[in-house]
Amino acid sequence: MAGFIQIIEYQTTRFDEVRQLGEEFREGAKARGVGPTRVTVTKNRDMENSYVTIAEFPSHEAAMANSNDPATHEFAEAMAKLCDGPPNFYNLDYVHGWES
Repeated sequence: MAGFIQIIEYQTTRFDEVRQLGEEFREGAKARGVGPTRVTVTKNRDMENSYVTIAEFPSHEAAMANSNDPATHEFAEAMAKLCDGPPNFYNLDYVHGWES
């Protein structure tokens, strides 16, 4: 399980484009040896065009290395253009969890 989790909450009517952009970013990040170890993208059933992305990292330091990667800044700028407003970010230290 990740040691650090970032949650990004956003609204967009252009989700297919956001998803494609995310796939392209993932491939590039993997090649550069940065990026999250796991990403989960969810859609809010109660709010139309509202999504939450959960990015898991092994540590806060790994998340900051990703955050400082120039490609991450380019991705964030491109994603912002596809969203209907600014995203909300939540930066969380992993404390406890379980799986069945």
